[in-house]
Amino acid sequence: MSEANSRAIVSNQPSLHEKLDEVVNKHLSVEFKKPIAAHTQAAFDEVNARVQAFNGPIILDSCCGVGESTANLAKLHPDALVIGIDKSAHRLDKHDVQYRQDEDAQYMLVQADLNDFWRLAVQANWQPTHHYLLYPNPWPKAKHLQRRWHGAAVFPSIVQLGGKLELRSNWDIYVREFARALQLAGHPTQVSEYASDTAITPFERKYWASGQQSYRLVVDL
Repeated sequence: MSEANSRAIVSNQPSLHEKLDEVVNKHLSVEFKKPIAAHTQAAFDEVNARVQAFNGPIILDSCCGVGESTANLAKLHPDALVIGIDKSAHRLDKHDVQYRQDEDAQYMLVQADLNDFWRLAVQANWQPTHHYLLYPNPWPKAKHLQRRWHGAAVFPSIVQLGGKLELRSNWDIYVREFARALQLAGHPTQVSEYASDTAITPFERKYWASGQQSYRLVVDL
């Protein structure tokens, strides 16, 4: 499929999920106690050693895919250590081949489950200045609400990490649901359309080439 023929989101959900408030409030009131996977603990320990030794700002690029956004964010924030996190080794392995940029900025990529990685970062008292969630899987079927980050049990950890959170998606309902979840957590924010002369992720480039709109929210946590 060419970039100009990217499919738009198709969902059986016409507006905010009817159980959104119930699910989010439950997760905000109950501690997420799933055991941390050994592979993510090991990956986190390696990254944490770098973070603790670094004296500048820390920036998270969660669901970074092939890491093109991570490299671009490192160029935008040259004084920071930018950490790209994705669960897929297959996607991350494409980084050196296709997307590595010839620049001096500091960034690193790590394969990890964000359900565990975010909780470990909170426990380690990380204080990122920025946290980017650029085009995460929107899970558009209504039955998959709890697979969306704002409907997941780990959502409170996103809030606890703090920093300036920026979320983007090509599905406005996803962003509006996330904004509602943030409101329930005490951080009201606005959703807006988003466009730029330069795409910083492959998804962004693909959606814009096919005429799809992007939506985003930005909030200081």
